[in-house]
Amino acid sequence: MSSHQAEASQHPNKLLLLETAREFFAEVENLTPGKNLENHLNKNYGPGTKYYDRFASLIRQGIENNEGWAATDELDGPKYRRSRLLAPCAESRYFSITTVYMESEEEYSGQYHQHPYGEINCVIQLTPGAELMGMSGWQGAGWTSPGPGTHHYPLVRKGAVVALFFLPAGRISYTATPDMPQPITI
Repeated sequence: MSSHQAEASQHPNKLLLLETAREFFAEVENLTPGKNLENHLNKNYGPGTKYYDRFASLIRQGIENNEGWAATDELDGPKYRRSRLLAPCAESRYFSITTVYMESEEEYSGQYHQHPYGEINCVIQLTPGAELMGMSGWQGAGWTSPGPGTHHYPLVRKGAVVALFFLPAGRISYTATPDMPQPITI
């Protein structure tokens, strides 16, 4: 058992999520974040598929049962929380794994940030009809995948979602500003 598994073993659902992510990464590790990957993920890995349903079930259990590992660190009170589950490592093919909980009936904006190497983001609805704004528009249950260099405010509306996101090399930047141009391809 690795040190990551030993740490996660205190939360069995977290360990199952990390194991599921490791299997998922084996399938998508050579795909580049962006619109094409987002379309591919929503077509082949969306709700009703093995990986999406497993991620969604484990995240819901972690949040609803208050297991202490999924989106526990408050950024703006209980409506905007985050937890880094795993730093980039060989086991995760050098993706980091983070959960972000956002909740609002009206549009609510999180921290402005940039994805230097892009992002793969599994959107899990905790409230039916809740949506997260991706680079391609509003997304309910499914996936967003902002491409390398993109930047934005994460937005939520119509309830609560958890964004289970995977960052290549764990890269995220909080120095981007809204006036910066987006890359040519999003």
